[in-house]
Amino acid sequence: MSNVVSYELNGNIGIIRVNNPPVNALARVVRQGILDAVTEAQKDASEAIVLCCEGRTFIAGADITEFGKPPMEPGLPEVLTVIENSSKPVIAAIHGTALGGGFEVALACHYRCAVASAQVGLPEVKLGLLPGAGGTQRVPRVAGVKAALDMITSGNPIAAGKACEMGLVDEIIGDTDLVAGAIQYAKDLAESGAPLKRIRDISIDPASIEPGFFDKARKEQAKRARGQIAPDRIVTAIEAAVTLPMDKGLERERELFKELVTSPESAALRHIFFAERQAAKIKDLPADTQSRAINKVAIIGGGTMGGGIAMCFANVGIPVVMVEINDEALSRGLGIISKNYTITVQKGKLAADKMQERLDLITGTTNYSALADVDLVIEAVFENLELKQEIFAKLDKGCKPGAILATNTSYQDVDAIAAATNRPQDVVGMHFFSPANVMKLLEVVRGEKTADDVLATVMQVGKKIGKICALSRVCYGFIGNRMLSGYGREAQMLLLDGCTPEQVDSALERFGMAMGPLAMGDLAGLDVGYKARQARTDLPDNPKLFRMGTVLVEIGRLGQKTGAGYYKYDPATRARMSDPEVEKLIQDEARKLGIEQRKITDEEIIERCLYPLINEGAKILEEGIAQRPSDIDVVYVYGYAFPAAKGGPMHYADQVGLKNVYNKINEFRGRYGEQYWKPAALLEKLAGSGKTFAEWGAGS
Repeated sequence: MSNVVSYELNGNIGIIRVNNPPVNALARVVRQGILDAVTEAQKDASEAIVLCCEGRTFIAGADITEFGKPPMEPGLPEVLTVIENSSKPVIAAIHGTALGGGFEVALACHYRCAVASAQVGLPEVKLGLLPGAGGTQRVPRVAGVKAALDMITSGNPIAAGKACEMGLVDEIIGDTDLVAGAIQYAKDLAESGAPLKRIRDISIDPASIEPGFFDKARKEQAKRARGQIAPDRIVTAIEAAVTLPMDKGLERERELFKELVTSPESAALRHIFFAERQAAKIKDLPADTQSRAINKVAIIGGGTMGGGIAMCFANVGIPVVMVEINDEALSRGLGIISKNYTITVQKGKLAADKMQERLDLITGTTNYSALADVDLVIEAVFENLELKQEIFAKLDKGCKPGAILATNTSYQDVDAIAAATNRPQDVVGMHFFSPANVMKLLEVVRGEKTADDVLATVMQVGKKIGKICALSRVCYGFIGNRMLSGYGREAQMLLLDGCTPEQVDSALERFGMAMGPLAMGDLAGLDVGYKARQARTDLPDNPKLFRMGTVLVEIGRLGQKTGAGYYKYDPATRARMSDPEVEKLIQDEARKLGIEQRKITDEEIIERCLYPLINEGAKILEEGIAQRPSDIDVVYVYGYAFPAAKGGPMHYADQVGLKNVYNKINEFRGRYGEQYWKPAALLEKLAGSGKTFAEWGAGS
């Protein structure tokens, strides 16, 4: 035994305790400790064995520090074999979360008990993997093939009560100490002479499975999980649970696991897993930086964005006061919030009493004097610098000393906004993404004079309201929107060069984007980008630049809200349809500009749309706007729906090879001009030295 795993005899019950904080991960020492404890228990006076964990949770999965390293003995399958072959019943006592390998440990036990608040699950698919220690073989034998498929391909945990209904948990421990309840449960099993209930001994009758079930499942997964292979392999592994004996099924599962663990998709998803956690760390922030207390928040602006932000805080119990310019606007804003919560209740995702609790936390006012006691103010009005400066001057006078003044601007100069106050150290950018109550990303924008404790507080608050935070310095558009300009530019240039909107969007959707750039423009409203471009003075004077977006806006095609943009939309369903009128309009505009249209491959579409992201990302790193390449990936995966299975634009560039990216950008420079296609100095340097963005980030 070790300090991490202990074993003791309590009467006739052996107790194995795992204590590997913070989440009792299945490190080698834990695996060895469990194996040794079960082996020792075979020789003593115990009649049953309870496996439990100290701290806040049961075993919550693999030790992530072992990812990518050579396997260390004993492997998890070996440990599970020892548990399963125990001559005495082994009972898993579950609290917190039993996830991944942790749940596979529980499934290898003969019985499982859990507190009602516990959750179990197999989330490996979210890392591009499948359960590699029997999860795909044991769950279908207990819960049924369809339930297993749903559970493992979603990767989402389920509550202990639901798991009990499915047969995955045998006993819910009531209002008592879990370990005491588990010991009593073990004693009852021993006294009753309960059999060793091994899941491996259950067989599935192939005739009970509907013909074509697995082929249909593969097609459904291919449609749902574009660009990912793990869901397909999960279907294959579960099919093996039906068609093969247990040991052969385990072998097949392991083969598939080994294939996935070396796949680019899994490497990308694991990259994002680590990048998300890294992004929350500010490099030069002293470790002992204290945060400010945030007990009450104000939101300036009750539109869609402001209302969504208000909901984020009410959802975690923080009171919010919303400020609007008049009673009518305020009533409309509060009504939108109420409607959003009502829809959530109707979908069964929120109890009606919880909705009322949250609504009670949101009040409204038209008077800035009501903000005298708030700890954080977030301005969420439309993108006009003068208006924002006017608001911040009012906040400077009306808010208490130490209140944090945040702007939700998506591209305005945070330092210019801070200059409207006498406390620029308290000003910070908090760029939420719409709808703010749904989207996970929060871009935290660090002004030139933003105080350390303000940054620490905002990152902490972001985590509390369920956001994934990434830090940016001040520049036009910060990280995400600055990079997006080249993506949108090339999507429109491709139209003039010979593509249809459907071809551009389809190529990028097959790559894995949730929505193509032109369809996304229609969804957001083409007038939004049009107005933003009008306000800029730094854009080249080039009639080709954003030509089609401009033309469509000026003839009244603003996107979904007018029923027509790049596409036309069904008024009832909003289903998009290609529009021959737009295709003719594109051809006419190309002719006016003297552009000879040609056939363009999907490969060129992807390169021309994505490589500007990569090149601008390199410039952002050069300038110190982003802390690290992986932060850019986090921004794009969580804020712009870049496919997680590709790892974000910077990781994707590393996979393609920076030399290849650099060479292609040079090719486009020769074809389309220097003003859009000049390689970033950092990209040129790394391509020449054979290094990756990841290597540069690790050394910077």
